[in-house]
Amino acid sequence: MSRGAIATIDVAALAHNVQCVRQWAPHAKILAMVKSNGYGHGFLRAVHGLSTVDAYGVACLEEALALREVGIDAPIVVMAGPQEMAEIVAFGEYQFSAVIHTGHQLAWLAQAQGVKPFPVWLKLDSGMHRLGFLPSEFAAARQRLTALSLVSGEIVYMTHLADADNPDTRFTEQQLVCFTQHVPSGCRSAANSAAILKFSECHYDWVRPGLLLYGVSPLREKTGLELGLRPVMTLSARIMVLKTVACGESVGYGCDYHAPENMLMGIVALGYGDGYPRHAMTGTPILVNGVRCPLIGRVSMDMLAVDLRSQPNVQEGDSVVLWGEGLPVETVAEYASTIPYTLLCGVAPRVRFAEVV
Repeated sequence: MSRGAIATIDVAALAHNVQCVRQWAPHAKILAMVKSNGYGHGFLRAVHGLSTVDAYGVACLEEALALREVGIDAPIVVMAGPQEMAEIVAFGEYQFSAVIHTGHQLAWLAQAQGVKPFPVWLKLDSGMHRLGFLPSEFAAARQRLTALSLVSGEIVYMTHLADADNPDTRFTEQQLVCFTQHVPSGCRSAANSAAILKFSECHYDWVRPGLLLYGVSPLREKTGLELGLRPVMTLSARIMVLKTVACGESVGYGCDYHAPENMLMGIVALGYGDGYPRHAMTGTPILVNGVRCPLIGRVSMDMLAVDLRSQPNVQEGDSVVLWGEGLPVETVAEYASTIPYTLLCGVAPRVRFAEVV
């Protein structure tokens, strides 16, 4: 019997989640974020499931090239833009859109010779203080960019919101004021997943959903299911061994957990070597026969333990759900003091991926 560690990808759920975004932002184009291997779901699975969007967003040139090499000819926006002058040629050859956010990139565009013009996005740092031109630099950068013959089509002006998921909206409102002051018109983009839900005033011409597309809520107070989304990834594994632990005996490394009574437990063939969070605490729910049962003890590299006192009829070889259908990944992330992004992107290569359509 194999370990049975499987990440099942519901491709139809991707299409459903796109339609949810269309309903929330009906007048905007969708730049679907598929960076980091489609948020851990697989580049091609994500792209094919998101086939109705208007463009795909990737982190770097290498990711963009990987999509072109397998025949994806849709518009692709490289969020970091060119990272050295030599990359400019590929942007022209493959018609990638480049996000321009530093003076070095402007200089490279001005110096490039014999390169086919390509689309660009110009980024304003409205308060995230990561990438983008500062407000004091933005007008000059815009003027330089519009004068370049290497730029094709209409420039898209963008910013990134740092705190849009916070119930306290003041910082996001400050960022949007900054953005509209410096870009009062033109083709614009500001809304990430959280802002799509909370700030309809900044849907503008392009929205940039990521987590929403994979069925996960970016908001602290709601799950994707509560928003009407469908989970795309379901991580499951098998119970490899059933054991009865005597009252007072410890379970796992560190002897952190002690059985409160004689109890049935199961050893699940999945651990942090598969991408399950090492710091998931005792009590983290695991779905066994459709019922939430608590994880007990520390997560090991290849396995973890689950309290089966509520499921006496379970059998060795039965499948359990670690997150996904019936158990939101947001819930698991909360128990592990992390965020859903890290769980989805962290599924290890040894986990077998399967698709359902």
